[in-house]
Amino acid sequence: MKARRVLVVWCPDWPAVAAAAEAGTEATRAVAVFAANRVVACTAVARAEGIRRGLRKREAQGRCPDLLVAQDDPDRDARLFESVVAAVDATVPGVEVLRPGMLALSARGAARFFGSEEAAAERLVDAVAAVGVECQIGIADELSTAVFAARRATLVPPGRGAEFLAPMPVSELAVEPVLAAPQRVELVDLLHRLGLRRIGDFAALTPAEVASRFGADAIIAHRCARAVPERPPAARLPAADLTVEHRCDPPIERVDMAAFAGRLLATELHTKLSAAAVACTRLVIHAETEAGEEFSRIWRCAEPLTPDSTADRIRWQLDGWLTRRALDHGRTRAAAPGSPEAHDDWDAGPNAAVTLLRLEPVEVVSAGALQLGLWGGVGEDEERARRALIRVQSLLGGDAVRMGVLSGGRGPGERITMVTLGDEPVPATDPAQPWPGRLPEPAPALVLTHHPEVRLEAADGSPIWVTERGLFTADPAHLHWGSSSWRLTGWAGPWPVDDRWWTHRFEHGFAARAQVQLDAEDATRLRALLLLGYNSAWHVEGLYE
Repeated sequence: MKARRVLVVWCPDWPAVAAAAEAGTEATRAVAVFAANRVVACTAVARAEGIRRGLRKREAQGRCPDLLVAQDDPDRDARLFESVVAAVDATVPGVEVLRPGMLALSARGAARFFGSEEAAAERLVDAVAAVGVECQIGIADELSTAVFAARRATLVPPGRGAEFLAPMPVSELAVEPVLAAPQRVELVDLLHRLGLRRIGDFAALTPAEVASRFGADAIIAHRCARAVPERPPAARLPAADLTVEHRCDPPIERVDMAAFAGRLLATELHTKLSAAAVACTRLVIHAETEAGEEFSRIWRCAEPLTPDSTADRIRWQLDGWLTRRALDHGRTRAAAPGSPEAHDDWDAGPNAAVTLLRLEPVEVVSAGALQLGLWGGVGEDEERARRALIRVQSLLGGDAVRMGVLSGGRGPGERITMVTLGDEPVPATDPAQPWPGRLPEPAPALVLTHHPEVRLEAADGSPIWVTERGLFTADPAHLHWGSSSWRLTGWAGPWPVDDRWWTHRFEHGFAARAQVQLDAEDATRLRALLLLGYNSAWHVEGLYE
């Protein structure tokens, strides 16, 4: 049997391209999109001026004073991407939207129709260029390999996917959000520290070695690195009763109406999915209009959909369709009858209001693949918790509710920046910096900001401090905390704290950290303590459980 082939269309820097299109700026102007005051996407013109992802807004504007600054807006990205999706779908049917800026389709039909894969790629590039957007095409045997190929504008020969991926840095496995969950960054960092610097090095491991040493995401990444099918050949088909639909009365003509209907339909869909103990990874959004027109779009997701993400995709899709309808009708009124601009075909957008919405899960996975959120659920539960926190904030004041943001620093307290709920979550210091001398992992389960004083003693009861050479004056044997005391079975350190010597944080100008392990027979819940010594006394800075 002939191997299946997947074609991926990728529009580079799509958030920045969409922001520039919405602003109506010229193509030669540098554009950057920001989230949390940092660059998340920028155009090639901006990169030529030294703009890079992760750069702060002030530094980016300093490098390029003429920079067009835009805020991250997924709704805008999805709405404007619909014109690209329609152009590709009109050329080769069966498009699946992976995310705004990237879509996929079967390459075999396109290659047969246009004569070859190369000819099909050229026609699709021309079709996308006709709507004023640049794109790159990648073709390979598997979807993940085709995504990597599209980012390099490459057509991978059949059966050569693993060879194509092998020389790439292993960090590439975490670059594309379509293929990688957020925790993939931790896996890549671990592989790099283990000496597996290339994708080929990771692929050389056996599946048994990966499954026995890493988590479930590593197994998915390993299959991607080996260019083998990420999903079983015969996907589980969902039951027919999982399909949900909504009769729109009155018909949907505005985006706000679409958002409301999408929320209702998403809730109904996920109620059925939960009852069936499955989660959806591939969803068809189908719509009908007053004029009897029918249209649909397939959305594929790297992770199982949640109610919020489903509602977002419905809103994005209808926003794109309705926006194109308004634009196309405006052009039709302005064009002369019979002119090419006065088109009335379906590919130009719906000609009437939407009367019916239908969601059809076409690929599902076990509900165990869905990671629950902090509040014990996903979507609605998390939003309810946030509303409750905002209510507390309104009663007690703006600073009454704060959340922690990971920061840079050497001690556990320094690595947390408390930010008022609703403010921009910007850390006080950059956590990406190396921070030599930082407390090694694991971090304490609980950090005590008031630093309660304890007494550290040797076996003969004498107090313990730190010598001028940075060593304990004696081996720690007991620890006394108020009326409680424990025998010690181990310790690590001490580590002198010599950073920020100019700030005089401590009265005598010297501090040191140490870790002590409590005797399991004496300790009920506590297992170890992080101690901070200053002013000739020891204090508890963190608890390990």
